Amino acid sequence: MVVTFLGSVVRRMGGWMPIAGTIELMGLLEVDAPSVRTAVFRLKQRGWLEAEVRDGQRGYALTPEAQTVLAQGDEVIWHARRPAELTDGWCIVNFSVPESDRSKRYKLRSHLSSLGFGNIGTAMWIAPARMRGAAEAAIAELGLDKYSAVFVGEYVGSRDLTTLLYDSWDLAAIDTSYRDFLTTYEPIVTGLESRRTLGSRDAFTSYLGLIDAWRRLPFRDPGLPREVLADGWSGPAATALFERSVGLLEGRALAYAGRWWPTPRPDAQRS
Repeated sequence: MVVTFLGSVVRRMGGWMPIAGTIELMGLLEVDAPSVRTAVFRLKQRGWLEAEVRDGQRGYALTPEAQTVLAQGDEVIWHARRPAELTDGWCIVNFSVPESDRSKRYKLRSHLSSLGFGNIGTAMWIAPARMRGAAEAAIAELGLDKYSAVFVGEYVGSRDLTTLLYDSWDLAAIDTSYRDFLTTYEPIVTGLESRRTLGSRDAFTSYLGLIDAWRRLPFRDPGLPREVLADGWSGPAATALFERSVGLLEGRALAYAGRWWPTPRPDAQRS
């Protein structure tokens, strides 16, 4: 929840947060003060936060590393992975990393999975062709270029492509997650829309809770072409509900959180 807060609120408040205000706001979401302080301590150790006082208030600023990682996450969380074009083909990554670099092998698997690659076989991963650059960057970052090969092309095998892809990703579980999101939040959003007035505090707690529930889902979804997905794939409906919710809640939620930030100076307002 604290990481969700950093990405959806703190980044939009200039990349700095007052610690006292953060504790109060997190308390509204049933995250107690010791838990917030523990999370902040761990984020400092990770290199995401650094202490900074602004207008006499103690707080923490996002480091450039945190800003970069959160911005990259936003590209997926806020925009989702649009369905790829089937005619663009596929990116295949194969690697054979020696046992002496086992930790890097595990890291590469984790990176590819987080990028939306599916496991098609032993040390072989697949994704839409548009993920080639991201795969090459992950391989280079770990220094595993000489142990890896990247191919891009069309599928020409005789095995049914949809069956192959459903075996490479747990697409049924991803679809279930989208359906669970719809089941939980459709009535909540509909109820919020029907209210003549929505308190800013309720908007804040609903906004953070919604984003925290949503943000993991797009990372699991590889954005496969619609032609290879089963009928009734629920990703588009869940994405539409999320976007509808953000439009309803975001402005009031940020206005409420802003009460704990120092009053912006005129030059900051202009910027």
